Amino acid sequence: MTKIAVILSGCGVFDGAEIHESVLTMLAIHRAGADYQCFAPDMDQHHVLNHMNGEEMPETRNVMIEASRISRGDIKPLSAYTAADYDALIMPGGFGAAKNLSSFAFDGPDCTVNADLVAALTSTRNAGKPIGALCISPAVLAKVFDGVDLTIGQDEGVAGAINAMGCTHKQTNHGDVVVDEASKIVTTPCYMLDANISQIADGAEACVKQVIALTK
Repeated sequence: MTKIAVILSGCGVFDGAEIHESVLTMLAIHRAGADYQCFAPDMDQHHVLNHMNGEEMPETRNVMIEASRISRGDIKPLSAYTAADYDALIMPGGFGAAKNLSSFAFDGPDCTVNADLVAALTSTRNAGKPIGALCISPAVLAKVFDGVDLTIGQDEGVAGAINAMGCTHKQTNHGDVVVDEASKIVTTPCYMLDANISQIADGAEACVKQVIALTK
């Protein structure tokens, strides 16, 4: 059975992993006849936001503990990821990808990426295994890899940052995917567009389908 590592960045769109994208990715994996294991970095998240009003809250939360809410407790530290144990890797979006997994939300093209994530991504690609990314997560890939075709939809600012980091942005719409076959990287825009949950399901399913096809 195909087994896919799903990299989460917390729990909640504004300071962690986007919950719809994460759950629908896992659902798409199972419906495709594959299985998944969730991972997240064992670290404090950049900040905690009240998702009702967007205000910062005076507390500290751990990225992996928060992500375990989505995975129902079944989660491993990202530092424990080994590419040899999985057939592919997929990153749902949410601001956690740009705040916790990287500093893209604050530094744009000059961002840094979590060292454990860099190790996971590079080892996966070096092993010739596919990588999928949803929403804002392709911007993180653009910092780690050069010369890859990627999409985050139609946002000119983020598209420009992706191009500035040495990759090529392709404009897409709801449910579309960009497949860079040479790099075995699949990306889809999801909530980087003004989307509803059905459109997110379409994007997650399309991304998972193409990632699994690249494992063959």
